[in-house]
Amino acid sequence: MEDVMNTPHLLRKLALGLSIALCSTASHAQTATDDTLFQSFGGQRGLVVLMDDFMARLLADARMNPFFKDTDQKHIKEQLVVQFCQVSGGPCTLSKPDMKKPHSGVDIAMADFNALVEVLQQSMDAQGIPFGVQNRLLAKLAPMHREIVNVP
Repeated sequence: MEDVMNTPHLLRKLALGLSIALCSTASHAQTATDDTLFQSFGGQRGLVVLMDDFMARLLADARMNPFFKDTDQKHIKEQLVVQFCQVSGGPCTLSKPDMKKPHSGVDIAMADFNALVEVLQQSMDAQGIPFGVQNRLLAKLAPMHREIVNVP
């Protein structure tokens, strides 16, 4: 209940929801040469720093730790850097874009997906990534929940 009463937190969630809704309903196709979002994260180097922080936070978070503690964390970080690079318009190409297969052996509920997004937002905040830039990336990542969430 305390989170609900936290007005900045509530406004942030509402803004994120609005951003996702707008990107879902409008056609905002990013051209292959538009790497402004990628550059907003500091390019490849910035994404590596972000993913280092993100993985540390995932392991420290009681909700996320069970999903990541016994995994090849180095490999996951590398894959996330490539994935975020590609999604943000960078020069990377993810060889395995299907998210369903690697997540199929793990029970993942929508609450788990949302918790991961929350931890990602904490990492982006810690890296000083502006709120609008965060929302642009999250809007591109949000549809992935359809391939990742596998428990009602």
